Amino acid sequence: MKIDTKDFLVPEGKKVRLKDWPTRVKSICGSKEEYKEVLEKHVKELSDLQQLLYGANKYALLLVFQGMDAAGKDGAIKHVMSGVNPQGCELSSFKQPSADELEHDFLWRSTQRLPGRGRIGIFNRSYYEEVLVVRVHPEILAGEGLADEPGKRKEVWEQRYQSIRDLERHLDRNGTRIVKFFLHLSKEEQRKRFLARIDEPEKNWKFSMADIQERKYWKDYVTAFEDCLQSTSTRHAPWYCVPADDKDNARLIVSQVVVEALKELKMSYPKTTPKRRVELLAIRKKLA
Repeated sequence: MKIDTKDFLVPEGKKVRLKDWPTRVKSICGSKEEYKEVLEKHVKELSDLQQLLYGANKYALLLVFQGMDAAGKDGAIKHVMSGVNPQGCELSSFKQPSADELEHDFLWRSTQRLPGRGRIGIFNRSYYEEVLVVRVHPEILAGEGLADEPGKRKEVWEQRYQSIRDLERHLDRNGTRIVKFFLHLSKEEQRKRFLARIDEPEKNWKFSMADIQERKYWKDYVTAFEDCLQSTSTRHAPWYCVPADDKDNARLIVSQVVVEALKELKMSYPKTTPKRRVELLAIRKKLA
């Protein structure tokens, strides 16, 4: 079993057509038992690397999750990050902006929640909503204090892409590694998952009529995601287009990418100085 994460990497500067990217690929594991074993292995690796990240205290890792409704963002985060020490991990879910947040630029609220050195930050949705849902519903711009000028909408999105690229490049230069996941779900699989949320009582709380309303804009969202991915996938802040129709496969791909991202940081625990070693030996002698 081998996962080649490069298969899912969105190349920098290349045009993206989502119909050319699969929403389902061949199962990575041959059985549910094998899937659990592989995921457990990834989770253990991730736990060890997170501890090293915390101890080295030189880098931060920011994971961004985006996708259509019911793409499996919550489940991927829950399963992949299940072994990470909560003290070294920060999860932020971005909903509709508050009145205070709307008084600032579109990146302000997310920059308040960036992870510090030694920590992993997870954005369940993110500042990318401002070039996705806001693009599909440009009337939202009026509520952000910006004039909604139809003739200049393309300029707005291009400016926001540039602002995002600049922010991510700045973060990378200052030690924050950024990895972004687009969970690529088919419209048919979304329909099945919505039905499950209605038919299974324990999932009723997940369903909202707003989900059905947004489904009507499927083609618009596809266009928005395509432009977003091709405009903001860079070497220092790459997008991974993860086939999401199979939740197990998606979780294994995500976990493998995260493990590889942390390994690339070339971290090590701080070395003890000779003076500190003498102090520790003296303390040990007293304890013994």
